[in-house]
Amino acid sequence: MTGTGGRRHHTTTKPTRLQKLTKLTTLVAGTTLVAGCGLIPGATGGSRDQPITVMTWAPEKTGATNQPGMPAMAEAYARWVNAHGGLNGHRLRVLTCNDHNDSVGAAKCAGRAVDQKAVAVVGSYSQYGRAFMPPLESAGIPYIGGYGVSDAEFTSPLSYPVNGGEAALLAGTGQQLAADCARTVLVRPDTVAGDELISLMNTGLALRHRAAATDLRTTDDATDYNTQAVEALRTASAAPQGTGCVAAALGERTDTFFDSFRRLREDYPGVRTASVLGSVDQSVVDRSGGARSPYEGAYVTGWYPASSDARWAPMKKAINEQAFGDNRIDPADAGVQTTWIAYSVLKQVVEAIGDGAVTADSVRRTLDKGLKVTTGGLTPSLRWDYAHMSDAGGYPRLVNARVTFQKVRDGRLVATHKSLVDVTATLAKAS
Repeated sequence: MTGTGGRRHHTTTKPTRLQKLTKLTTLVAGTTLVAGCGLIPGATGGSRDQPITVMTWAPEKTGATNQPGMPAMAEAYARWVNAHGGLNGHRLRVLTCNDHNDSVGAAKCAGRAVDQKAVAVVGSYSQYGRAFMPPLESAGIPYIGGYGVSDAEFTSPLSYPVNGGEAALLAGTGQQLAADCARTVLVRPDTVAGDELISLMNTGLALRHRAAATDLRTTDDATDYNTQAVEALRTASAAPQGTGCVAAALGERTDTFFDSFRRLREDYPGVRTASVLGSVDQSVVDRSGGARSPYEGAYVTGWYPASSDARWAPMKKAINEQAFGDNRIDPADAGVQTTWIAYSVLKQVVEAIGDGAVTADSVRRTLDKGLKVTTGGLTPSLRWDYAHMSDAGGYPRLVNARVTFQKVRDGRLVATHKSLVDVTATLAKAS
């Protein structure tokens, strides 16, 4: 992180007015040098005196799940909104942080948000909610639009999620597979977060009286999953009747697993359907061969409409204007999409505050009072006041439990249901 500094020299001479002004100017300039920590360079000022500082964090360059597109989208959003007058006239100042996919890194990112007096953490990814949420809560900083991979995002009163997280995906996947799968195997990481996935899927399967899924635990940072693929295929192929299905929830390594799965699948013709979760999107299907990819015929449960949907046009326009050629940002990536939606929430909050000071407290109070946020149809309208808290048992902050059911046909993700599917009741049973 860069900044101004230097040794202080004490003199007995009283500073002149010009010297005081020069010192003040230097200090102000020093605050702009925080660009080395992720401040957006070249942002234009708005009509308001004070910029709005927020932070976006995500793991990057780790051996497991990485989400470089999320901080990159946050940076692009800031350039875009500042080029169009800012947030209600305020210049948006975005700080980014790499949580390194560990609890220490997550806590450090939260500490930086506190030190930099961020008014919110927006559109971020970290599975270590127990590490990052307490510092934010102590400072009163709201967490808006997290990716949804930690329990804290759906229990903390300072969290304002825009989707149903992995909980909704797993419950929805169970519901979707229950229609066709006589036996299901779930390949998932052997982590605390992964431990909850199997019960969520089983609740969805139970809606159609399907047997509980076989729980196949593994690491989420392996470079080869041949052993796990063989075990999953053998188990699924032993379905007493109908189709055996294999689902994987390994984040970024889901693609690695299904690469092993594809090479072995022809020896198990009874396993006709591979199902995957929200970590697989159109970009992954395209990279892995389109209609010839291992995902052909796979069921995919997601939070948002398919990336080809016209409702993503504003996001794509902003990316084209401010991040054309930035290969970190894929408009089909669920992380990028979540960050876009989260910043859309922030924009409406700032507009609702109006001429008042934009602080962590005013942002939080505006959301808690029941501000109705719309996302252009990408999600249902969102409200986080007490009257709109969730009925989904252990997920009180989950105000959007709707998911999309999709399937890969001829290399394209297509919706299998015309409308979103509400999994609130399934989550309540799982709790």
